[in-house]
Amino acid sequence: MLDLVLALVVAIMLVAGGVFTFLAALGILRLPDVYTRMHAASKAGTVGSGLMLLAAGIHSLDVAIFTRALAGFVFFVLTAPVAAHLVAKAAHAAGYRLSRLTVMDDMREQAAKKR
Repeated sequence: MLDLVLALVVAIMLVAGGVFTFLAALGILRLPDVYTRMHAASKAGTVGSGLMLLAAGIHSLDVAIFTRALAGFVFFVLTAPVAAHLVAKAAHAAGYRLSRLTVMDDMREQAAKKR
């Protein structure tokens, strides 16, 4: 009985992780500019890969492997937003334009205030 519950939990986590990863890939293909694409990749990609990593850790039934998987998940969650922020800042500094659908550019307004 416990094996069945464990298999269902792992299966649900793998499917959810796959859905989030698919949505991240779809966002990279369909979104209009580098900033929104990066947002989709960093948020949905992190959740998707984290869920699949935790599912692999649970499926292993080994505490050491699960601990490594949990550490990897924490590493993803802590580093992905920082990396996305730095990439967005570098893209903005390099002159990549926002989509014409974008309502406001806080970074340009911040730079204008500093001058």
